[in-house]
Amino acid sequence: MLYLTESEVSQLLPMSACVDMMRRAFEDLRAGTAQNQARRRLTVSAGSVLHQLAGSWGNYFGTKIYSTNVRHGLREMLVMLFDAPTGAALAYMEAEGLGQIRTGAATGYAADLLANPNASVAGMIGSGRQARTQLEAVRCVRSLKTARVWSRRRDALEKFCREVDATPAESAEAAVRDADIVILATNAAEPVIETAWIKPGAFVAATGSNQGNHREVHADLLRAAGLVVVDSLEQARIESGDLILAADGFAGVVELKDVQAAWNPQRISVFESLGLGIEDVAAAAYVYEQAVARNIGRPLG
Repeated sequence: MLYLTESEVSQLLPMSACVDMMRRAFEDLRAGTAQNQARRRLTVSAGSVLHQLAGSWGNYFGTKIYSTNVRHGLREMLVMLFDAPTGAALAYMEAEGLGQIRTGAATGYAADLLANPNASVAGMIGSGRQARTQLEAVRCVRSLKTARVWSRRRDALEKFCREVDATPAESAEAAVRDADIVILATNAAEPVIETAWIKPGAFVAATGSNQGNHREVHADLLRAAGLVVVDSLEQARIESGDLILAADGFAGVVELKDVQAAWNPQRISVFESLGLGIEDVAAAAYVYEQAVARNIGRPLG
């Protein structure tokens, strides 16, 4: 079994390759040759939570396990990858970076299907650890001329924008109004945008919340959208606060695996991203194959 560190995993998983892996994974879900197991959470009295996702794809299956604590946030994130034909353990890898990259890549794949092919302006709310890879992934599939970003802490926002070549916005509205692509990457419990700010034809990626009592968008945006897409309906019914807290939130919702290229200039499309085990397995499989080919990592046992 191969052990890979955070820096090695990030080195071996470029965003463009991960977007392609997400495409392949969702195509295989559609074909019925891949599996996803929705996230499970175990909470203990000390305020710590164990989170577990799993999936199978191609010749691989595996699981991601991570822990969080109410006072300390994310503590550890690990992926174990197995060989499907034999059940042998192949790799044990640190996976915080992998999770950020594959979450961005899933948005990139969805944007490639649903956003204006000539999209030039992206607006984003949030400048935390998930925001960077969201923007990177969208830039892999669309030739953006402008990226506008807003978040609550001005100092952190300006630093983030310098690092990712984006423009700090003066308000949430200024960031997203009339943008072709809108990305929400926050930990907000209440909506962070107004439906009136979103123009027809826009693609909205709500990526920040996977808790049933949190939401980033109003129910009226979901009603106004011509298409609402989730990465997994099973998982969305457990943890997509945007949909759970809307009275009719699941009406007409479709899964990403069932969506073909479908941009409509008169229709807002919304992608509710939760993060799936199959995404972790597909990304980890790519990392593992690259590590073996390039002789990177250390054997365990």
